[in-house]
Amino acid sequence: MTQQTSVTRKRLLLIALLLIAVAAFFATGAHEWFSLDTLKAYQSDFQAAFERHPWQIAGAFFAAYVVITALSLPGAAIMTLLGGALFGLGLGLVLVSFASAIGATLAFLISRYLLRGPIERRFPGRLAAINRGVDRDGAFYLFSLRLVPVFPFFVINLVMGLTRIKARTFYWVSQAGMLPGTAVFVNAGGQLGDIERLGDVLSPELVASFALLALFPWIARKITRLVQRRKAYQGLERPRRFDYDMLVIGAGSAGLVSAYIGSAVKARVALVEEGEMGGDCLNTGCVPSKALIRAARAAHEVRHAERFGILPGQGTSEPTVDFSRVMAHVRGAVEGVAPHDSVERYTSLGVDVHKARATLVTPWEVDVGGRRVSARHIVIATGARPAVPPLPGIEQARMLTSETLWQLDELPGRLAVLGGGAIGCELGQSFARLGSRVTLIEGGEQLLGREDAEVGEHMAQTLEQDGVTVLTSTRAERISHDDGQRLHLKTAEGEQSVEFDTLLVCVGRRANVEGLGLEALGITTADTGTLELNRQLQTRLPNVWACGDVAGPYQLTHAAAHQAWHAAVNALFGEVKRFNVDYRFIPAVVYTQPEVARVGLNEREATEQGIDYELTRYAMSESDRAMAEGATEGFIKVLTVPGRDKILGATIVAENAGEWLGEFSLAMKHGLGMNKLLGTIHPYPTLGEAAKATAGAWKNAHKPERALALLERYFRWRRGA
Repeated sequence: MTQQTSVTRKRLLLIALLLIAVAAFFATGAHEWFSLDTLKAYQSDFQAAFERHPWQIAGAFFAAYVVITALSLPGAAIMTLLGGALFGLGLGLVLVSFASAIGATLAFLISRYLLRGPIERRFPGRLAAINRGVDRDGAFYLFSLRLVPVFPFFVINLVMGLTRIKARTFYWVSQAGMLPGTAVFVNAGGQLGDIERLGDVLSPELVASFALLALFPWIARKITRLVQRRKAYQGLERPRRFDYDMLVIGAGSAGLVSAYIGSAVKARVALVEEGEMGGDCLNTGCVPSKALIRAARAAHEVRHAERFGILPGQGTSEPTVDFSRVMAHVRGAVEGVAPHDSVERYTSLGVDVHKARATLVTPWEVDVGGRRVSARHIVIATGARPAVPPLPGIEQARMLTSETLWQLDELPGRLAVLGGGAIGCELGQSFARLGSRVTLIEGGEQLLGREDAEVGEHMAQTLEQDGVTVLTSTRAERISHDDGQRLHLKTAEGEQSVEFDTLLVCVGRRANVEGLGLEALGITTADTGTLELNRQLQTRLPNVWACGDVAGPYQLTHAAAHQAWHAAVNALFGEVKRFNVDYRFIPAVVYTQPEVARVGLNEREATEQGIDYELTRYAMSESDRAMAEGATEGFIKVLTVPGRDKILGATIVAENAGEWLGEFSLAMKHGLGMNKLLGTIHPYPTLGEAAKATAGAWKNAHKPERALALLERYFRWRRGA
């Protein structure tokens, strides 16, 4: 018997016992005792019994109260009045307060054990959002609910059991939060004869008083924030006037979007950039790499044109690659996009652009090329740079990164690529297609380590078909220069070496945080090297924000733009409303051929997070357009909530997958399921039609077999068979 089966049986046994206990409670008529009339009728009997056996009655009362609240049975209010009538305000308050808190915690734990797992699996997105709120405000929120007696006692216990609030936190907050309401009911029990109905205990004025009291935690939190704010700024003098509403450091994707938003709402904005406008994406990342990928794809198409019946002329079918012209094409692409990110464009939008180095002097003042400039809010968007491992001998090697690669004018004959992530795979395939002999080295067990194993395996096969030598589970040890340039490797099988002309390092990126003056202001970094921020992208200094690669956790242009909106809006309008960054629906694409595109969870992440899912798979070899294009490699994998059509994530390995991943992103963002995708008319024949076909495969797996059997019998009857 598996552990999961054992847990399920224990849960079923506990449910059965609880149902038996509840059924017995009502079947024996015990519930009739928990009424105001019964309490008043037998008050004298209860009192006499207590006088004869005070400790036994007190103990029995305490135990009964705990059981009633633990099982969420009706009668807690009557028991509270009885506590006041029997024991008086002092002892009654102690007994009821502890019994109610202990019983509530038991109900909380029962709900957690029986219900949280199944509900988390069925509604993972909703509970994840609730749990984030509980992590942030759980104690405050629960305390407020406990202070207002109009909220049903047992409902709070059961609902909080579904969250991830700690049991000890639930207990002490419940103990403290229920005390005022408990005191009112226990005190009312002393005047039991004057009460005609339970509503008499809580007057509208009293409920209003409790509601005002419930606001106390939120007021206290605001005061705490104010104290923390003053502490953060202790010893610093805030300027009386400011040159700008917002100053943005860095003119990459995140900085440009932040500045654009500020100018769009008529704020006065400064944008400071020491290097090139457009940052990594324009100059050394997205734009040049995609131009290089397109050139490499053209060479690949020439090599394989014969499969479409396009025969080469006399001689070889191998294309002639003029690498200097390839790089001219790459630079031309950068020059074509550059006006979108230029100083002239942003100046025309009303942004003051400063081409200088920026250093924070105070939380409101920045040294900009030797001149001190002030701003109410500062947004740090300084990006990241390629990381270079401390590999012995690397300083003397001909080494390039994704940043310095674009200086090449000659095609490397033998190229060693360190790193099998997105950048390593994209550039490795491109240079192989352009004619380099490429060896790709990855320390992990697979390429694209965040993706499912079959995606990594498919990528390895794709690269090998293009002539790339792929080495996984391989660690670079050192570089020797005795006989040319040689990279020494350690593998599971032993040691080996690879001779190379050029080494391309693609092992990750490090946030640009040096030289900004952050340490002097106490702005800290996380373990990942990115700035330590809250969910509104705020540093420990309330007016200093960050977005883009320097903020993490994603190093994607569209993620940077997503963060930039939040940083700019929170900075400019945070006194009124702030927004938490939502990373649930961030798509990502690896621009190899075929592309790998994903949004939401994959199988690896769902398993790691303990989220149940159903998998629907569609092979691109079934797509009519893919067959016509000769692009049948790849597949679609969609994860859904078991028994429902809600999409948890989608992975596409296919030609131009990034161009039609947006359909799944849109569906997830706006709560559209597989049924909606299936009901959407797609143009035929397109590759994107495979999204609808995947939805059809999901529907086929969930067809109503019983209804179809009845229909079969019905049509047989209609045929007279």
